[in-house]
Amino acid sequence: MIATGLLLFATLCAEAASPPREATLLVFGDSISAGYGIRIEEGWVALLQSRLQTQGYGYRVVNASVSGETTAGGLARLPRALELHRPKIVIIELGGNDGLRGLPVEVIKKNLERMIVASRSSGALVLLVGMRMPTNYGPPYVAGFHAIYPQLAQRYAVPLVPFLLAGVALDGRLMQADGIHPTAPAQARLLDNIWPVLRPLLGAPKKADARSHAVPTAMMTRG
Repeated sequence: MIATGLLLFATLCAEAASPPREATLLVFGDSISAGYGIRIEEGWVALLQSRLQTQGYGYRVVNASVSGETTAGGLARLPRALELHRPKIVIIELGGNDGLRGLPVEVIKKNLERMIVASRSSGALVLLVGMRMPTNYGPPYVAGFHAIYPQLAQRYAVPLVPFLLAGVALDGRLMQADGIHPTAPAQARLLDNIWPVLRPLLGAPKKADARSHAVPTAMMTRG
């Protein structure tokens, strides 16, 4: 009994002495967040991890984005990711591939809605990131698609980035040859589009300046 008590005491002391586990920020997106066509360390998600460290926010970024992902695929993968990573914040950046395939607007909306509900039910804060469709998909479809994001943001009171590619999509210098994916130089702009909406969710930074504690962006956890 004495040995068991000493072991328990030692374990509690070790846990008390160890630093608190960093909160997790989960990015759930498609190829734009996965860094298609560029090096992973150049993508906006990697830049986010670097900014969080530099500014003293104690978050571990998990990039669970997959190129070609749809809202249906994301919805299927989300429960496992929530269970595994137990994120404090979930950034949902999906729907663009659904729109490009012309999938029904109501199906896209329902899938995103279920992802928001699942994330919030797990205890996470949600940031919704909107996308836009080219005008050649026709006014009714384009209008319906664009309305998905503000409607969900309003219904569930979640913060919204209206368009991730704002200031980028129409600038040929910042887009890859396919006209869909942003280049490496555009990634800082993508992060700047997200940052003002994300920052209020982060809480106060833990350190005024954490540059000396930052790890290389290549060490960023992958989903």
